[in-house]
Amino acid sequence: MGTLTLSASVPSFRPPACEGSICKQPNLAQRAILFTGLYVIALGTGGIKPCVSSFGADQFDDSNPVERMKRGSFFNWFYFSINIGALVSSILLVWIQDNLGWSLGFGIPTVFMGLAIGSFFMGTPLYRFQKPGGSPLTRMCQVVVASFRKLNVEIPQDCSLLYELPDKSSAIKGSRKLEHTDECKFLDKASVVSDLDFRSGNFHDPWRLCTVTQVEELKTLVRMFPIWATSIVFSAVYSQMSTMFVEQGMMMDTNIGSFKIPPASLSSFDVISVIMWVPIYDRILVPMVRKFTGKERGFSVLQRMGIGLFISILSMVAAASVEIKRLEVARALDLVDQKVAIPVSIFWQIPQFFLVGAAEVFIFIGQLELFYDQSPDAIRTLCSALALLTTAFGNYLNSFILTIVTAVTTKGGKPGWIPNNLNEGHLDYYFWLLACLSFLNMLLYVFFSTRYTYKRTS
Repeated sequence: MGTLTLSASVPSFRPPACEGSICKQPNLAQRAILFTGLYVIALGTGGIKPCVSSFGADQFDDSNPVERMKRGSFFNWFYFSINIGALVSSILLVWIQDNLGWSLGFGIPTVFMGLAIGSFFMGTPLYRFQKPGGSPLTRMCQVVVASFRKLNVEIPQDCSLLYELPDKSSAIKGSRKLEHTDECKFLDKASVVSDLDFRSGNFHDPWRLCTVTQVEELKTLVRMFPIWATSIVFSAVYSQMSTMFVEQGMMMDTNIGSFKIPPASLSSFDVISVIMWVPIYDRILVPMVRKFTGKERGFSVLQRMGIGLFISILSMVAAASVEIKRLEVARALDLVDQKVAIPVSIFWQIPQFFLVGAAEVFIFIGQLELFYDQSPDAIRTLCSALALLTTAFGNYLNSFILTIVTAVTTKGGKPGWIPNNLNEGHLDYYFWLLACLSFLNMLLYVFFSTRYTYKRTS
């Protein structure tokens, strides 16, 4: 943030102001400073986002029922706080950047980031720390290698004969032992004590012999993979807010009197929806549902995510319905061949933004909670990072679907579903396609989630 502030403030770090319509392009050094700031922010975000939610949840004692229930609320209010920041930045900071300059617009969050770092370190004496367990990727590779090394070894019927450290001690620092499960039996070969192991007396080479806990660590990731994969489709739906929703809004009436609403600014309604839904879910919905289910958090985490997937389907249905209405008006006014905004208020888009926000509260927060609760102690940050990775893959999936749709629907010189002039296209078909994909994805989710085996610690 400091580098970005300097790139906007120091005259030699940025190109001179435009003279009329003539703007001088930045030189190589000026571009380098700007992009260095942007990429360092990406690097820093990669350090913050996977760790901050896990570290915050680590402050609650998992063995204490009261604290365990509060930890579920923590994920809700953690996401709430993120969206409060997003709302402030999308309204106040954008206004400052447009009206008072980029140097101040970048400088203010830089100062607050510094204050946040100071606040974070001030709490050091109060924190509970999870002991580092080493590289989880190395441990997973050890399980795979040890399994293939014992390809011809028979797995004993009695799982108590598999290798594990005695008592409550674990081979992974800071991690509780995991009980054996029956999935992915092939990986159990890694913890079979072979005749060669007995003869050599070497039980401490993890590339040849792994503990049950180490094997179960990899099994946990394998079990969570289908649940993780189904979140990618929702992330593709979520990405519509910054892509097709904006394109749709640009072809609608954005005027309120003399004021013109930027179509991209309607994403603020998604943030407002999240800010509204978090307290409703945490303070009203959870206590109410708890009376019927008897569960600490009302819904199970998997049920919560399933509800979110259903709501995401409704958001695409709402978007398609708005587009159908917009195209009907375009045809009625004979504006199909003209690339002009149709006199349908952009505020008709608000329901689809609100529904995406509601789905976020159920899916993204549920995903954070699931990947924290179900991941072994030593790989919680890795699992949080995997949860965040669905956003990236969702954007790639959206780009892939758009490419395929464009290639197929423009054959034979046709304008296609999403032409430059949306009035002669069928953006509604694209939203219906996403609704159908989301429905199929939800069916897959139900299939995998009903067969999901929760981890067991000992």
